[in-house]
Amino acid sequence: KVLVFSSRGVTSRFRHLNEDFRTLLVHSKKENKHDTKKNLYEINDLCEMNGCNNCIFFEARKSQDLYLWVTRAPNGPSAKFLVANIHTMEELRLTGNCLKGSRPILSFDKAFDSAPHMQLLKELFTTAFGTPNGHPKSKPFVDHVMNFAVADGRIWFRHFQITDSTQDKKEINRALKDGKETINLVEIGPRFVLSLVKIFNGGFGGQVLHENPRYVKPNTLRSEANKKKGNAYAQRKAAQKKREVKKSVNVVPKDPLGDVFK
Repeated sequence: KVLVFSSRGVTSRFRHLNEDFRTLLVHSKKENKHDTKKNLYEINDLCEMNGCNNCIFFEARKSQDLYLWVTRAPNGPSAKFLVANIHTMEELRLTGNCLKGSRPILSFDKAFDSAPHMQLLKELFTTAFGTPNGHPKSKPFVDHVMNFAVADGRIWFRHFQITDSTQDKKEINRALKDGKETINLVEIGPRFVLSLVKIFNGGFGGQVLHENPRYVKPNTLRSEANKKKGNAYAQRKAAQKKREVKKSVNVVPKDPLGDVFK
């Protein structure tokens, strides 16, 4: 089982993403919003009390930034991600639809086998998002796929429905003979992008196993954007002063014949 909940201070979009996770993961359990943001190791006790061995925790900061913890409770390991480009199922209103409770196919990019820390992330995602075989709330159908792709150093999550272009057995056999596929993918949602921050050997903390060197804090990006705005303001004020000095230097002399025809 996996415990899915969030911290206090989440926005409506973050809350809807949390609800989407609970809808997709039939083996998930709910929990009240977590108050403290410092002692996250207390969540390990919540997992034990709820009988969960995995945890997906949404940590909101400044009502702007959302961090995702994927943890194997209580002994770890755990991974912390920055979530960006969030689009919930209700917001997208895509045409894809799957049976609630059906087991998903987890599709991983080949980059997940390229490095030890990526293999660890693959194992964390498999245990957290994969529905256990024979779970009482699951249904014996496989009609949707969760895709984890790696591009630009980040992990892109997409969720698709598996559909058949036709139900006619003759057409299916004819397509198979011609080497054509009759299966299509229709996106359901949600979609988001994960930027890895750190991987810890314990539950919500401990020794750092891997740190992403390309990760930049959102506060740093915002401060740089504000500096650019401040530089633009300073340049505009400097241009105004330069124009005033130019006007004072280049004074047009008074024409002695200017008042002749008045």
